[in-house]
Amino acid sequence: MATAKLKAAPDAEEAKEGGKKSKKMLFIGGGVVLLLAAAAAAYFLLFAGGGEEKEPAPEPGAVAALDAITINLADGHFLKLKLALQATAEVAEAPDGSKALDLAIDQFSNKAVDELSSDKARNLAKQELLEKIEKSYEGEIMGIYFTEFVMQ
Repeated sequence: MATAKLKAAPDAEEAKEGGKKSKKMLFIGGGVVLLLAAAAAAYFLLFAGGGEEKEPAPEPGAVAALDAITINLADGHFLKLKLALQATAEVAEAPDGSKALDLAIDQFSNKAVDELSSDKARNLAKQELLEKIEKSYEGEIMGIYFTEFVMQ
């Protein structure tokens, strides 16, 4: 009988150790599952298309060609500028170009020929003018075109 008790004791110890190992594996497995769930949630929140939708671009409407104007540049030279305004489709009639011409005079009258001679500088000045015009016309204008740009 003594031998039977000795044999039973190691089985009980193995069962206790096996229970500890299975609990440890359960905690590790649960941690891995929890980590994967957190990673999936972060992915869907950050990268999925659940963000705000952008406002659609306005539909182009009529183009209003304005009369050519001559602007005195800062260094004693002149700029002959003719531009056209691209209205949005929501605008019923061609916009009044007076505000745009006034903004163009303000934009270019303090520039020198050197500041407008390169394509990059001219495009930058055009973009700045467009931003001012869009703000002034409260979204009725979506683009401008230089149909004449002559410096002397």
